[in-house]
This record gives sequence, C-alpha cells and structure tokens, in this order.
Amino acid sequence: MYQDPLVYNVFLIFAGAAVAATLALYARQALPVAYILLGILFGPSASGLVSDPEVIAEVAHIGIMFLLFLMGLDLDPKELLQAFRRTTVVTLASSAVFAVLGGAVAWAWGFQPVECLVAGAAVSFSSTIIGLKLLPTTVLHHQRMGQVMISVLLLQDLMAIGMLLLVQGGGHMDDPLHEMLTLVLAPPLLIGLAALLARFVILRLIRRFDRINEYVFLVPIGWCLGLAIAAERLGLSHEIGAFVAGITLAQSPMALYIADRLKPLRDFFLVMFFVALGAGFDLAALGRIGLVGVVLAALMLVAKPLVFRWLFVLSGEKAERAGEMGFRLGQLSEFSLLIAVLAVDTGVIGEAAGFLIQLATLLTFVVSPYLVVLRFPTPVAVSDRLRRD
Repeated sequence: MYQDPLVYNVFLIFAGAAVAATLALYARQALPVAYILLGILFGPSASGLVSDPEVIAEVAHIGIMFLLFLMGLDLDPKELLQAFRRTTVVTLASSAVFAVLGGAVAWAWGFQPVECLVAGAAVSFSSTIIGLKLLPTTVLHHQRMGQVMISVLLLQDLMAIGMLLLVQGGGHMDDPLHEMLTLVLAPPLLIGLAALLARFVILRLIRRFDRINEYVFLVPIGWCLGLAIAAERLGLSHEIGAFVAGITLAQSPMALYIADRLKPLRDFFLVMFFVALGAGFDLAALGRIGLVGVVLAALMLVAKPLVFRWLFVLSGEKAERAGEMGFRLGQLSEFSLLIAVLAVDTGVIGEAAGFLIQLATLLTFVVSPYLVVLRFPTPVAVSDRLRRD
C-alpha cells in the first residue's frame, strides 16, 4: 500500500496518458478516446490500479469548470447573435431529429421515459474538440466551412449548457416550487451580479496590473472558481458558475490572452477527467447495454452526416461542402459525457442509461475521426494528399 495514493494515482494517470497519447497519435485517434480507454484499463473493473476513481473524479471536476470558463471567454455577445442568424434553423432542426432517434432507441430497449429524454438530448450534440481539431484552417474553403461549423457547435454548446442546468435542477425536486423558482431566478441573479463585478472590479484590476503575468494568471482562476462556488450556493452547478464567469470577461481585450494562459491548466485537469470517466466505467455493464450502445452509435454515425448534409443544402450550402461538414459533425459530444455523468450523479437517470450514453459517445469518438481522416483533408491525415494544416 502506498503512503500517498493520490500522488501514486496522479503518477499512473499522466505516465499512462503519455504512452496512450503517443499510441493514439500514431493511430490518428482523438486523444480523449485514449484517456478513457486508459481509465478503463486502470479502473476497478479491469486491473484495479486506480482503486478509487471517485477521488480522481473530484479533482478532475475542476477541469470541466475550466473548460466551460474558457468556452465562455470565446462567446462574445455580438458573435453569438451572428451565429444565431446563420445556423439557428440547421442546429435546432438537426438536434430535434437526433434527439427523437436517440430517444426512440432507448425506448425500444425498455429504458424509462426520463432516461429516453436524457439519452435523446445527449446524442443530439456534436464534438467541438474533434470537429475543430480535424479541420484545416489555412485553406479558404475550410475557413468558410469552419465558420459554419463553429456556428453550429457554438449553438449546440449553449443548448448543452441549458441541458446541464435542467439536469442539475431535475435531480433535487424535493420541493418542486422552490426548485422551479431557483431555476428561474438564480441564473439572471448570478449573471447580473457577475457582470457588475466583472466590469467594475475584475477587469479594472486586470487592466491595472496587466504587466504582471502571474497576476493575470491568478485573478481569472479565482474569478472562475469564485463564481462556481457562488452558483452552488444559489442552487446551481459549479459548471454554470464557471461558464458565467467566462462570458462576463468575453468582451475584454484580455479575453484571448487569458484563455491562452489557462489552456495548459485546463488540459491538465481534463486528462484526469477523461481517465476518471473511464475508470468509473463498469465493464460488466457491457453485457446489459453493449448491444444497444453499438446500435445507438451506429445510428448516429449514419444519421448525422445525412441529416446535416440535407439541412446544409436547404440552407444554401453547396452539396459537396454540405456533405463534408456532415461527416465532420458526425459524432457525439464531450457534453454527452458530461450530461451522462451529471444525470447519474443527481439521480435523474440510472447507471445503465448513463453507461449507454458513455459507450455510444466513445464508439463515435473512435469511428468518426477515422471516417474524416480517410476521406477529407485534416492536419493528421495518413495520406500526404489529404494532409492540411
């Protein structure tokens, strides 16, 4: 028995993640897939090297807060309005179709109505990380494609944030009236207070001492975690508070600089999150949800490219570009994993439904990048003809 199991677990995670990431890059796979598989290998249902994934998950939870904080930093209100105008119909229509398909699969396998609703909502989003990591940025054709895809992914991310808020509230309905008032009143109260503090305190302090790099690094971290705690006290989730913290700083000229400085910290905790997610996965559950997970993943891998292509063509995009964007958006999302974890933790859905969403997400994370890398230009293409930065 090691005297400090936390240090030992962190060593295992990052030493193993370095090896897994190397293998994943050679295999042209998304890194989160490697981290999740590593977590499964190290978890109690396999080797048992990480005996208490809940401890790691608690630490890794901070990574999700930083992810949403940085996402908020990128959401300038003006850009949000432009995104709404460009792709609202495509995003809403596609999400509705995928939600119905996902919910129907869960219903056919006998899951409860609430679990079907959550599963349908979870599979309606696409991966921002995979979608943008595999998109070249140096060719005009892909710059235009990137603008459209970012608009869709941005709207999906906002919808996912709303879904997280609903799941957070749905798990604590001991007093329905009180909870409904909390969901209605707490977000605007939090946003209003945060906006005032950001404008008259936080941003002024950052501008006053912007030459001190350490200060510019520390203040946003304190702001992010402070609003996360404030959100929890108001009955919301840490993630919602972190997201609001990012939005309130988004219009500052320092937003891009702050985001750039915090990315390594975010990546550190996200590695732990994905490994902890895999470590918490029960391999015995594959016997119960393995088939339905494969069916759900296969349905999304087929339906998403087709539905997106059809909707993009209707919106005025050329058929070739529409088809390529459909394939690039043809997987589930990181938010699918977050929704599954939070919904299980709050008791909204059972563990089997949570494992179903996680398994389907993981399978699309594995297959979708291969389909993109083998057919379209990407920075990690196997063929020199398709390799584009």
